[in-house]
Amino acid sequence: MYIGGIEDGGTKFVCAVANQELTIIEKVSIPTTTPEETLAGVFQFFDHFTLDALGVGSFGPIGVQKEQANYGHILATPKKGWTNFDFLGNLKERYGIPMAWTTDVNAAAYGELKKGAAWGCQSCIYLTVGTGIGGGIVVNNAVFEGVSHPEMGHIFVKRHPEDTYGGTCPYHEDCLEGLAAGPSLEARTGIRGENLPADHSVWELQAYYLAQALMSYTLILNPEKIVLGGGVMNQPHLLEKIRQQFTKLLNGYVEIANIDDYIVCWGMPDESGLMGTLLLAQQELI
Repeated sequence: MYIGGIEDGGTKFVCAVANQELTIIEKVSIPTTTPEETLAGVFQFFDHFTLDALGVGSFGPIGVQKEQANYGHILATPKKGWTNFDFLGNLKERYGIPMAWTTDVNAAAYGELKKGAAWGCQSCIYLTVGTGIGGGIVVNNAVFEGVSHPEMGHIFVKRHPEDTYGGTCPYHEDCLEGLAAGPSLEARTGIRGENLPADHSVWELQAYYLAQALMSYTLILNPEKIVLGGGVMNQPHLLEKIRQQFTKLLNGYVEIANIDDYIVCWGMPDESGLMGTLLLAQQELI
């Protein structure tokens, strides 16, 4: 049995084939260019295998309602040529097998629940903090999707009174992504995030905004665990700052037994999404 997984992002597609134990046999990274060029690389890779199922975690927004005409499509993306592209339909036309379809962050949340930092839980939130901010939700061991999928990076947060930065999001400015995604660090300081010293004051701003979002997620969903990933979270000191701000903002309104076990860093850095696609593909065969 061969299971395929695709984690398709704005800069690259990571494709993998695994056996029934989910051990990856082969993996490839394909630059995200035009849909035609990118799919040609995807087909070239998977055509060497006889797949039983395929899981896809895609950059969004995407159509997730099976009864809607836009199901399987990538919707209003700034990626040139990808808007309204029927990605899943093209895959199904090539491979007549069961397929799972969700966002890349939902796939990562599922991967972290089953194999990563949220292992043993039935619910979790995964938030990636990098060039943008996105989140996925798993409830009762199932990926959560409603009319659409979660857009957790675009909730509004209260601006810090000392923050004069305009925000990077072209849609909302003061949303979480606009104020706390990776580009905001360099825009405020002139220094790339990975080169900023741990004692720089901008990290307190970062923690303030992320903690606000995590408090909102907690009050609405009350998951068993919140998992943080992405390039910005490669700063070990930031996690503790977020926990401190979260505890201060929540102010005892909801009892969190162990904050160190509630807000955690990802257990599979850079692998959560791909593993999630393979796990979701495996579920299609049950």
